[in-house]
Amino acid sequence: MAEPDYTDDLRLAHLLADDADSLTSSRFKSLDLHVMAKPDLTPVTDADRGVEEAIRRTLSRVRSRDAITGEEEGSTGTSARRWIVDPIDGTKNFVRGVPVWATLIALAVEDEVVCSVVSAPQLQRRWWAQKGGGAFTGKSLMKAQQIHVSDVRRLEDASFSYSSLSGWEERDRLDEVLALMRRVWRTRAYGDFWSYMLVAEGAVDIAAEPELELYDMAALDVIVREAGGRFTSLDGSPGPWGGNAIASNGHLHEAALGFIGSLPDSDDPDPDWPRMGPGSVSPLRGR
Repeated sequence: MAEPDYTDDLRLAHLLADDADSLTSSRFKSLDLHVMAKPDLTPVTDADRGVEEAIRRTLSRVRSRDAITGEEEGSTGTSARRWIVDPIDGTKNFVRGVPVWATLIALAVEDEVVCSVVSAPQLQRRWWAQKGGGAFTGKSLMKAQQIHVSDVRRLEDASFSYSSLSGWEERDRLDEVLALMRRVWRTRAYGDFWSYMLVAEGAVDIAAEPELELYDMAALDVIVREAGGRFTSLDGSPGPWGGNAIASNGHLHEAALGFIGSLPDSDDPDPDWPRMGPGSVSPLRGR
């Protein structure tokens, strides 16, 4: 049986991203931007809500049977086809005038993300992928180049990106992530969606965060995978379903999980290599 073709869905995701880019760009650095605090004290703007409302209106017309999960309005519908939307990933950057933010749009069928678009208008970049079709970046479908993860195979040669250390500290995993940072060649906090898109492009080799929502991860997952990498939760489970994430070029995945996940470090031939659980200290600290 032939694999389903999601080309029309991917084109729709691009159209949804076009509309989102127009709205977010018009509100970015606007003097009358309305910023509110959600119950968890994270910021939300009128732009976040406007983008999600616009995407939902369009989907209700052209994909009326599909379910939707969005950051601002939660989940609606029960279809096996579900659109997963983060209207502005990087709202804190958006509020402060930092141009690193994006709209994330993904389609999941059953338990797999099958296509997505990540659009960052202030960076003048967009990334997209569909299952079996490869991953691409560019300004539009007509101006695209295929992307691939790196071929780096040793942690000592790897670049690792994250969002912040505070999240790891809050979950008693700071020692582990610092041990990984000491082992790799370079660390940078590119943060949010950008860390993962840089993994897909081969500019970064590992990206990870200890706590994320589905809408933060779904669009990133298929792009990293179609670029040749791996996207899992910190326990090694595939996909964006585990509440946290690690993405890599594939070669380094288990080695990185040996520090911040629950797998042994594959760089070491010793089968008794210690597993890095919460609160433990890596034997590589100080190396």
